[in-house]
Amino acid sequence: MSENPHAEQLKSAILDRKAVVGVIGLGYVGLPLLHAFIEAGFQTLGYDVDQSKIDKLLAGRSYIKHIDDAWIQQWLAKEKFDATADTKRLAEADAILICVPTPLSVSRDPDLSYVESSARSVAEILRPGQLVVLESTTYPGTTKDVILPILEQSGLKAGSDFFVAYSPEREDPGNIDFSASGIPKVVGGLDAASLMVAETLYAQAVVSTVPVSSCEVAEACKILENTYRSVNIALVNELKLLFSRIGIDVWEVIDAAKTKPFGFQAFYPGPGLGGHCIPIDPFYLSWVARSHEMATRFIELAGEINTSMPQYVIERVAEALNFQTKPVRGSKIGILGVAYKKDVDDPRESPSFKLMELLEARGAKLSYNDPHIPELPAMRHYELPSMKSSDLTESYLRSLDCLLVSTDHSAYDWGFIAEHAPLIVDTRNALKGISSPKIWKA
Repeated sequence: MSENPHAEQLKSAILDRKAVVGVIGLGYVGLPLLHAFIEAGFQTLGYDVDQSKIDKLLAGRSYIKHIDDAWIQQWLAKEKFDATADTKRLAEADAILICVPTPLSVSRDPDLSYVESSARSVAEILRPGQLVVLESTTYPGTTKDVILPILEQSGLKAGSDFFVAYSPEREDPGNIDFSASGIPKVVGGLDAASLMVAETLYAQAVVSTVPVSSCEVAEACKILENTYRSVNIALVNELKLLFSRIGIDVWEVIDAAKTKPFGFQAFYPGPGLGGHCIPIDPFYLSWVARSHEMATRFIELAGEINTSMPQYVIERVAEALNFQTKPVRGSKIGILGVAYKKDVDDPRESPSFKLMELLEARGAKLSYNDPHIPELPAMRHYELPSMKSSDLTESYLRSLDCLLVSTDHSAYDWGFIAEHAPLIVDTRNALKGISSPKIWKA
């Protein structure tokens, strides 16, 4: 048992549900995390720099499609939740969990500006007995080498006055099989006291905790999880190119292979990688490797294959149109789905934007439909014209020269689409089982 009085006091407050849990960053990670702690009986405080988000939450409205308004209204009815854009109010929280974006720069270097800004805000209000946990995905060493020095500018000492830990987020937006409370939580502490209080906190709200020996191990764990996915997706993407050339359906091959009850896990090809994790996280590890004069060849090769997939898809679109004696230039091409995965309203790093950019460069006349994204959002890496989702009607489908399936939302009626679209290029095997010469796989 820790002899640190601050640690024992915080542990007691956590076990008695008297500790206030604060979350910085009220997005796809922060809101489910708040839900888990509120359901566990904790008083919570949400912080975000975006005042419009705060206003919506305090009015009982969600701005993320798969997070129901009822969640927010329930939090407010229980009087277990408050939200603010005032950093000074973070002093009210006994545990502060940082869930902010960690994107890549144009040169694919880590951009920790949101993390550093959050740490500076916490340092300004830091008091003895508080726990600070970073959940944002990052490279090994960030908590100790970046966060800790900023926090200690407060004049307080980590491990004795306050506590620091890292626990990687494991959200899967739109996956109803896994909630934040139902996923085991890896926890690494800066020291024994930090690990003890952080593990005690998460143990109250999640199905189980997985303590590890350091923050660096916890940080590396998250990178491994997403690098594993990136590399295996790259493998099936490359096999898709090969099998397509020799006349084999890669989707049928995967379906056959996954009947093996051991030694194989199914991964699926697509038009490119999307979301905040898989297209980004492995390059954090590559950056660390370069700083240690090493090369991560698997990671770099996987990234090269995955980022080349949109170009392959465009070539398939051009080939399909060519069989109908039409060029890409001037053709009306509809993009079906711009979210990065099915049944969510999250467009982050969606390959659909790259597909649209490439098609526009070739002179295509673009439109799109996505029931979850009514208006095309501005994306910092892509410059596309303002667009609203077209209604998926018979007349709209018939007006197109080609429909490009980028995201296979469950709301789509594939039989209706196959009946009325004159030409379809399917990157998701969404029209599996529908046989037609006008359906091309990509």
